[in-house]
Amino acid sequence: MNIVVLVKQTFDTEEKIIVQGGTVSQDGVKLIVNPYDEYALEEALRLREKHGGTVTAITCGNEQSTEALRTALAMGADEAIRLEIEPGDDSASLAAAIAAVVQPLKPDLLLAGLFAVDTGSGSVALQVAERLGLPHASAVVKLEVNGSTLIADRDVEGDTATVEVPLPALVTAQQGLNEPRYPSLPGIMKAKRKPLRVVSRIELGPDAAAPATQRLSVETVPPRAAGKRLGGGTPAELAAQLAKLLHEEAKVL
Repeated sequence: MNIVVLVKQTFDTEEKIIVQGGTVSQDGVKLIVNPYDEYALEEALRLREKHGGTVTAITCGNEQSTEALRTALAMGADEAIRLEIEPGDDSASLAAAIAAVVQPLKPDLLLAGLFAVDTGSGSVALQVAERLGLPHASAVVKLEVNGSTLIADRDVEGDTATVEVPLPALVTAQQGLNEPRYPSLPGIMKAKRKPLRVVSRIELGPDAAAPATQRLSVETVPPRAAGKRLGGGTPAELAAQLAKLLHEEAKVL
């Protein structure tokens, strides 16, 4: 099987988010592979072990994001591609660029995490599937390939739904799909010698779409005000006080 995995470098989930000048500061933060993408990569490696083939990891980012690809290679990916980003990129422009890189690879299966823990949108992979005309199954917790058919159990609001999808297809991985392996020392050493290709947006030409949205700034959530305790009076009087506060202060009535 020819499998492609989309991975993203994100903040460690334990990092404190600091907003400065309308952007999120990256000074001194620890960066990791998005945890949901690790599930996707692990599943790709298991499918390769079972069915043979190759696993290619793709990320979008600056040179620093190469660390995420080296981690993917250390876990067992065969090849890696870093797609350069442009100022103002959003999910639409990134999906268009990724689709342009993936299309000539002609994968039998495209895997990605359900969403990235930094933005939480979970839309890029699905937009890639739409651009490539691929069927998809999202939030997958169990996966099996049977010939030219993919059988997947999807997480649906605390229950599961089983779907059959023809290959090639795209799958997004939910927590519980597997337990990602740790890179071994030999794997880390081999990762330094495995091929890593960098693709510029200029190479993609007309296949690279312009952003559809614009981010003006990032702001922190305002501090939560202290709560108020209502006391004294009858239940009817307390209800009247509460209604007045909700109307005049909270502005929700």
